[in-house]
Amino acid sequence: MAASHTSEAKPQFDQTAPLRRIHVLLPLPLASAYDYAIPPQSEGSELIEIGDFVAVPLGRRKVTGVVWGEGSADPDNAVAASRLRPIAQRLPAPAMAEVTRRFVEWLADYTCAAPGAALRMTMSVPTALEPPRPRLAYVLAGPAPARMTGARQRVLAVLADGQAMPTATIAKLAAVSTAVVRGLVKHGTLHEVQLPAELPVPEPDWQKAGETLSDDQSAAAAALRAKVEGGGYSTTLLDGVTGAGKTEVYLEAVAAALAQGRQVLVLVPEIGLTAQWLERFERRFGAAPLAWHSDLGAARRRLTWRAVAQGRARVVVGARSALFLPYTDLGLIVVDEEHDAAFKQEDGVIYHARDMAVLRASLGEIPIVLVSATPSLESRVNVETHRYESLHLPNRIGTAELPQIEAVDMRGEAPPGSQWLSETLITAIKETLEAGEQVLLFLNRRGYAPLTLCRTCGHRLQCPHCTAWLVEHRFHGRLQCHHCGFNLRRPQACPECEAEGTLVACGPGVERLGEEVDALFPDVPRMLIASDTVRGPEAAAEAIRQIAEGEVSLIIGTQIVAKGHHFPMLTLVGVIDGDLGLQGGDLRAAERTYQMLHQVAGRAGRAQRPGRALLQTYMPEHPVMKALVSGERDSFMAQERRAREFQGLPPFGRLVALIISGQNEAQVIDTARELGRAAPRQQDVEILGPAPAPLSLLRGRFRQRLLLKCPRNANASALARTWVNLVNVPQQVRVAIDVDPYSFL
Repeated sequence: MAASHTSEAKPQFDQTAPLRRIHVLLPLPLASAYDYAIPPQSEGSELIEIGDFVAVPLGRRKVTGVVWGEGSADPDNAVAASRLRPIAQRLPAPAMAEVTRRFVEWLADYTCAAPGAALRMTMSVPTALEPPRPRLAYVLAGPAPARMTGARQRVLAVLADGQAMPTATIAKLAAVSTAVVRGLVKHGTLHEVQLPAELPVPEPDWQKAGETLSDDQSAAAAALRAKVEGGGYSTTLLDGVTGAGKTEVYLEAVAAALAQGRQVLVLVPEIGLTAQWLERFERRFGAAPLAWHSDLGAARRRLTWRAVAQGRARVVVGARSALFLPYTDLGLIVVDEEHDAAFKQEDGVIYHARDMAVLRASLGEIPIVLVSATPSLESRVNVETHRYESLHLPNRIGTAELPQIEAVDMRGEAPPGSQWLSETLITAIKETLEAGEQVLLFLNRRGYAPLTLCRTCGHRLQCPHCTAWLVEHRFHGRLQCHHCGFNLRRPQACPECEAEGTLVACGPGVERLGEEVDALFPDVPRMLIASDTVRGPEAAAEAIRQIAEGEVSLIIGTQIVAKGHHFPMLTLVGVIDGDLGLQGGDLRAAERTYQMLHQVAGRAGRAQRPGRALLQTYMPEHPVMKALVSGERDSFMAQERRAREFQGLPPFGRLVALIISGQNEAQVIDTARELGRAAPRQQDVEILGPAPAPLSLLRGRFRQRLLLKCPRNANASALARTWVNLVNVPQQVRVAIDVDPYSFL
């Protein structure tokens, strides 16, 4: 995997003196490591070890990389000493662990990514490689000013317990400007102190007693503890119905790993909606874990990365990118909601975090637990073939029972005009609200309407950069593309025929559903939850708190309310368009729709009061609807299994997608055709395409797709890599390789 980095510059040191050669992998889309030199006169040169972070010259700039190995000593393969450039310095950061380096190599090989691109995901916080500077903070220590204002009083209240805080934190908690804080500093009321440079991390108390477990929970927890205490690699699928207490079970495995002094990673699909999980964890261990997600500020990311690298962060909960943090002694991985499609990364290095977490556990020889009420077919088949072990929780905790699920046939109950609630669902909502209970209305479509068209000429408002309709967001008065983010104000006249007042919204989104609910139940406190109305973990936590404490009676939401939440007073779930996920050519459409609807229905009746779910559908005879109503999950999944096995589709066959994109349409088409002509021609390998992608224009780039299909035992990654290397791809064209694709857009 080594290459050499050379320069036309004159030698940097005495060529006659012996020097040490090293390979340095850079976090760039490069195919291999580069050779550099450590001259013998360099201070501390003998201390440079494999895994160290080093700054090296690359052209006219300096780049940080990782020492990946010793350089070649073979004179026939080694670059001449006169052409080697020396490293600039070793950075004062903990070295990258050997298991992490192997993980980078395996990940790059499997996903057909450049090793440097895979490395970049582990180096997502470059500033963390330098020691952090002491942080300035302020404490309440002087006399209060003679002139007190409401803002100043709030600042003093925030600091009343004597805790030191940075200026920005004080201003945020007190809801004041930073100028108010600086004024109190100038007055002498607040004194400056220095906080520790490193992030203080509370120690979870693994000896603290957890919840009282049922017999089923106790048996499963004992099995997981044994896996952790016994050591070695294993994958266990924890399969339990919604409300079965799966979290309490795997927290026992977390306690076992903490007892051994090791680190734990818990991956979740939606970090913004884990408020109840974090409360449960803190109640169990007396301390919160460190969270890792895209909403963290730069300073918090830097401190968290270092806490993980130094081994001080004992438990990390995060989205898929948390898998690439620099763990020093990882002892357990948990993947919650393992079936969730949000674990698939579609940009850059394309990977599935669940599958890569299994790889990481295998390389580290540690146990991993996959958790779900609706396990993926891939995981179920791995259990059947004894690659994974399985634990099952068939019942809800205590006296709670699974909700009764009913299909509402909209062919006989279609509401009039632009209404979307059937009479059956409206009646059920009234009864539930009159009983003092909560209702959740689920529609997996953001905004007000998915399409806006002109009644006069039929023109449809489309994104100029994507093959997608603009979604109306009436709350903000804008039309937006959910693929590239393009948005504009809702026009008064049709852009095509210029007729005024002729643009109409077609189809429902959650905002439009909210209008209908307001008209039917004007005095009922309600909340709308979608990714564009609840921004960030703090806002999500507050929304979940309000629902859990009964401050709202009617919730309207998208898929982000379908996962993992426990609302004791929620007894009715209404699914507005149960058929929505069944559209399109996705091979997993039926499975994913079943999982989503089963999960959202499972929010009902999780405490003492019985729950009910009504699924509005125009296809009540569809296998998904029949399985949900009957509760026959396993027979439905067996049917899915047979269909995929017959067609040789995953998990019984392998797929690799090639996505060709560029700003020049003709160039993209030509490259796709060249790839089609160079495609592997061998038995058991089938090539589909090239063809325009369903989203043939995305973010201003034209797109073509090809699909490679091969047997499960074939090395699909190697086939794809060899295939792409046969074609001279123009510099302006990008070819992305998606091994095990989940999206076919």
